[in-house]
Amino acid sequence: MVQLKYIKRVVLALSNSPVYGGQAQLEGVMFGGKEHTITAIRRNDDSIDYYHYKKVQNPILQKLKKIPLVRGVVALIESAGLGSRHMQFSGDRYDITPGEEEEHKEEGSRLQMILGVAVVGILSFLFGKFAFTLIPVFIADFFSKWIEGKTGQILLESGIKLFLLLTYLYFISLTPLIKRVFQYHGAEHKVINCYEAGMDVTVENVQAQSRLHYRCGSSFMLFTVFVGMFLYFFVPTDPLWLRILDRILLIPVVLGISFEVLQATNACRNIPVLRFLGYPGLWLQLLTTREPKDDQVEVAIASFNMLLQVEQQPEIAATLNHD
Repeated sequence: MVQLKYIKRVVLALSNSPVYGGQAQLEGVMFGGKEHTITAIRRNDDSIDYYHYKKVQNPILQKLKKIPLVRGVVALIESAGLGSRHMQFSGDRYDITPGEEEEHKEEGSRLQMILGVAVVGILSFLFGKFAFTLIPVFIADFFSKWIEGKTGQILLESGIKLFLLLTYLYFISLTPLIKRVFQYHGAEHKVINCYEAGMDVTVENVQAQSRLHYRCGSSFMLFTVFVGMFLYFFVPTDPLWLRILDRILLIPVVLGISFEVLQATNACRNIPVLRFLGYPGLWLQLLTTREPKDDQVEVAIASFNMLLQVEQQPEIAATLNHD
């Protein structure tokens, strides 16, 4: 009974507090609240530049975000669109000297010009999810002569999916550019952890925090592997065409359930007997985050503080870069 009361207090505390999330960018960090998103990047002259984008408050989407399972899919699609806008800003400016943006501005791709940056980001997200889901199916089917039966095929398929995920993350983390992005990812988590701990968001306090966070999208990616494996036991694996169809149709279900699992593990992170449920996701973050340097933490703090200022004084947003 005491444990249940504790869980209830944690859930109520989380629901009554502002929830902030973020994404690492090229030489910067994006933070988002209920209505606003802010990116701060370090320019090549050591200055900090900002980008603001206000979330579109669509009444239909707001209603969908309140429906369990459905809200996860909506949140992910929205995140992909927002992330693309901010990534384009950071990609266009981080290595360009302030004042020379127009000289270096490249013409966008034809697809971006026709559909827009946000739509291209969403399409990229969906394409990646389809590829990540279906490639293991074909590889597992190739080995069906040696590993037969539904259980063996599902375990093999899920194992391949996990292997591809870990291998991909490991090798991209070796590149200098992505390594720095992962450092900013760590800085983002540290700022959120510092804020949620009720401490002053200073470089010293932020650096003392963990670079891991229960609510991270990296954890979500790992949960999709295990949730998918569980769901696949309830649908046929033969013939191959039906297996492919099942995997495609289950993508939104896997995403929706994985989002709820992510939220649940975050709500339980302060409960000793339940916090271990989020450990696998935290372990994956050892690949997707790196310890940031002080100057990178300064950028993350600048982004977060600007978001708080814009929330208090929305008129400030007009002075920032925006669409």
